[in-house]
Amino acid sequence: MMVSKERAGVELRSKAWFGGDDEVALENRAAMRSAGIDPGRGDRPVIGIANTASDLNPCNLPARQVIDDVKAGVREGGGVAVEFPVMSLGEDLMKPTAMLYRDLMAVEIEETVRAYPIDGLILLVNCDKTVPGGLLGAISADVATLVVPLGPRPPATFRGRKMGSGTGLWRLWDERRSGLLDDEAWSEAEASFVCGPGACNTMGTASTMAILSEVLGFCLPGTSTAPAGSAKARAAARQAGRRIVAMVREHLVPSRLLSEEGLANSLVVLNAIGGSTNAIIHLAAIARRRGFAFDLLDVDRLGRDVPLLVDVEPNGSGLIQDFDQAGGFPTLARVLGGMLDGSQLMADGRRLKEVADGAPGPAGVIRPLERPLLEGGSFRVVKGSLAPKGAVIRRSTASLHLLRHQGRAVVLEDPAGSDLLEEKGVRLDASSVVVLRGCGPVGTPGMPEWGMVPVPRQLLRQGISDLVRVTDARMSGTSFGTVVLHVAPEAAVGGPIALVRDGDLIELDADAGRIDLRVSEDEFARRRESWEPPLPRHRRGWPALFARHVRQAPEGCGLDFLEPETEADLGLVEPIVGRS
Repeated sequence: MMVSKERAGVELRSKAWFGGDDEVALENRAAMRSAGIDPGRGDRPVIGIANTASDLNPCNLPARQVIDDVKAGVREGGGVAVEFPVMSLGEDLMKPTAMLYRDLMAVEIEETVRAYPIDGLILLVNCDKTVPGGLLGAISADVATLVVPLGPRPPATFRGRKMGSGTGLWRLWDERRSGLLDDEAWSEAEASFVCGPGACNTMGTASTMAILSEVLGFCLPGTSTAPAGSAKARAAARQAGRRIVAMVREHLVPSRLLSEEGLANSLVVLNAIGGSTNAIIHLAAIARRRGFAFDLLDVDRLGRDVPLLVDVEPNGSGLIQDFDQAGGFPTLARVLGGMLDGSQLMADGRRLKEVADGAPGPAGVIRPLERPLLEGGSFRVVKGSLAPKGAVIRRSTASLHLLRHQGRAVVLEDPAGSDLLEEKGVRLDASSVVVLRGCGPVGTPGMPEWGMVPVPRQLLRQGISDLVRVTDARMSGTSFGTVVLHVAPEAAVGGPIALVRDGDLIELDADAGRIDLRVSEDEFARRRESWEPPLPRHRRGWPALFARHVRQAPEGCGLDFLEPETEADLGLVEPIVGRS
């Protein structure tokens, strides 16, 4: 049964621009008609379509394939479709990291809605930071919003092997560094990864955030993983266009959709899919943008009894297309059953339980409860003298025997430094703990995905393919290995990781939730006394503003001035609509 009904008396924001007979309304209507769009007089919802397509970001190019479908759906629903460009955050080419610009995209979305006659939003997003960036802006604007994920790209094939985005490349890179791939093979591998537009087809950040947008009620059920360019993706885009018009009339805005129960559901699903660790940061930011508390320990607490059920790289062997074919999130929700709060309101107006009950049973890469890939949760949160505010580990892609470990630190300030260790005469063994620091939100700035430090060649030659790494950076959701990520506080603000020295003993016990630096209190105090903060790399511009206002990873890496302090701060302060 549909829960949301059209609300009588919902006044459209756009009426302030297009209603009335004064010179301002006349000018505004004429301006829209000059663009070939009849806005009416504020009696039809104006739907802003945020288009992130860019030649610099192939992940989001499928927006060009579905934009006309979205517009057609809006018109069929009785709305007015207006397309506007949004900065495209592309993980491949944007340096040092697209994360530096997530909140800038959110500001652009929010301020575009505030300044223009927009009643509802369609977010055409895909690559990692575009989904949370769009959602954060929409949550602040608090207008009806639907996410239309643009889908995973086709898989690459290298010498008969199907290669998942990111995951396959990292594995080939280790083979290359081990001397197993010559120049010809490496060139062949490059050609194989040219496989068309779309997001990573593994359980990276893009797919994780697309699925979680469906869980949270911002994406139509069953559509978050439709393959890029597919008939299903185009049909979903058209359906979203129709639905968003109804959502405006129902006043189904983010403040009604987003709930603490929905965020808890997201953490359960995150564990069940073995999703990207980056999603933890984005969920924290989403919660805080709505004024909800977010406790990092809940990632671990809520996940301990959740089995890993999705057999997709890097946790398993399949790809996102296989997940979609197996039924996608609705089928996964059916399998999870009572682990999820079934009262969560979904984007189509149904409750989650109704969506799950109508889904097919588990098949293919979606496992039944009695046959999980892994039990005990996909993540661990650790705290201790090395990470007083916490750090995270994706257990499902780690070496389980390394999750309880003691080893001597080998400290790096440069992510490329692991292969220089041998030249410098540094000897490592399987017990070594590589510490990469200075890569947090303030340090770079932006917190790039440098955390999966390549295993040093000297270890690869010994057949050692994993070792414990500890860092204040992030890592790609397509990555794998025993990596303690998001260490907080970070080095740049004086966190204990800044005081680690080569040879220090580090003790990790993931199941016990601990990571500790085993040095004496007196020695630690001496190091603290002599520590000096690094000079900022940026003195002006967005990076400088970001570094001054960004929060630490457990708080979502959001900018402090974008978060509401009270309930009264939620939503827009509407502009005065007069002569410009």
